[in-house]
Amino acid sequence: MELMTRTEQWNITYRHALGETASHFFVELRDNARLYGRRCAKSKRVLVPPRAFSDQTLEATEEWVEVGPGGRIEAFTIVYEAFDKLPDPPYAFGYVTLDGADTAIGGYFRSVDLSKPEEAAARLAVGTRVVTRFAADRVGDMLDFWFEPA
Repeated sequence: MELMTRTEQWNITYRHALGETASHFFVELRDNARLYGRRCAKSKRVLVPPRAFSDQTLEATEEWVEVGPGGRIEAFTIVYEAFDKLPDPPYAFGYVTLDGADTAIGGYFRSVDLSKPEEAAARLAVGTRVVTRFAADRVGDMLDFWFEPA
């Protein structure tokens, strides 16, 4: 059987309602430079980013919990190749469990010299403590904050 490939380009713009939970998260981020999660009453886990329902118990979450600004790195990658619609390389992205949270949130890492991959990887090692920094002019999206080694 012949296996085929096809090159396609899709340029789709979506506009969708964020709902009550995500809207609250992004308004707090934009207006107050604070990150929040939601606690599951049954499991007591704090979910960040917040979710209206627990991923484990399927119970509705209702209690808002401020998290961070400190946290620890759970995973990271350093990107040295260009990808369409992403920052110019090199850049580092990863997941951080913020203080007070039980799940990790994704974000970019800054204030790390990425020119020497082995040294950069050592600075971003899993378990490394980080602090959240916030943009001066926030718009209410995931680029309004980033992480720096503590």
